[in-house]
Amino acid sequence: MSTTKPGGPSPFSEEEVLAATAGPSTDPELDEVEAATIDAPELETPFEKVIARARRLSAQQVQNVLESVLFVAPEPLSLDQLFDATGIDREKLQQGLEALQGARREGLSGVVLHEVAGGWQLRTAPESSDFVKRFLKVKPQRLTRAALETLAICAYRQPVTRPEIEDIRGVDSGAVLKALLDRRLIKIVGKKEEVGRPILYGTTREFLEFFALKDLNALPTLREFHELTEEHQEIVEKETPRPTAAGTVEALADPTFQQRVLEQEKASEAALEQLESAIETADVTSKAVSKVLDPPKPPEPPPEGGAPPPADSGPTPTAGS
Repeated sequence: MSTTKPGGPSPFSEEEVLAATAGPSTDPELDEVEAATIDAPELETPFEKVIARARRLSAQQVQNVLESVLFVAPEPLSLDQLFDATGIDREKLQQGLEALQGARREGLSGVVLHEVAGGWQLRTAPESSDFVKRFLKVKPQRLTRAALETLAICAYRQPVTRPEIEDIRGVDSGAVLKALLDRRLIKIVGKKEEVGRPILYGTTREFLEFFALKDLNALPTLREFHELTEEHQEIVEKETPRPTAAGTVEALADPTFQQRVLEQEKASEAALEQLESAIETADVTSKAVSKVLDPPKPPEPPPEGGAPPPADSGPTPTAGS
């Protein structure tokens, strides 16, 4: 009889193992027997009892419950959804979420709590994202410049039609719109009341989740983007691994508006310089013409033995002057 030490090699060959495990998964004698029900029926706890139990929870227990529910949730949960799941008073829920957010923040925890898409969601901390991606063997989700431009226009000008998007970008955007629809970053929100009734596009809840935005009001404004320092603007432009809406804000406004303003300012300055130059030239010319047309008269010699005639202007000369 062959013996082996614990943890050592198996005394059986691979063929013997396969032969022993390759048989039918059930006993042939039980093939025609109907399986009995062994799962006990689920009895849902009445919501009144859930609420009564929730009232006895301490502040720390409320945080623990929230953390557990958010951990298994596939998407951000609103206060109403959390109340339906836990029975905890909404005011306590809000306090617990804020306390949990303080504990689960970047730099202190590998999992952080964010308020996104109108709800709350646990997310991987940014400093750990590379390790998590490597473990899950997933490719980072990145958007092309064309996709970012189109998505930014939809976000800031929604509802917007395809012709309006193409008028801003200057190129056909049909393929990009289809890709964004497939990614569920935009959706069809209706049709515009005009000739042809073009389709209107807007952003989705997945868009808010993708960019970690609480709502559309969290999008940076054009003024905020222009107030960034040059150094920060370079950072925003170069941060391609983590696309942000701020990097494409320049594509949101009318692309000709800023150019028109600059051209008008330059034209105004040039016109002002020309006007000042023309005034100076006219002044010099006027003086020159005045000298030619109205030269100064030489003084008349005084008559012999008499006083000089009085001048046309000025007081009459007196003795001793």
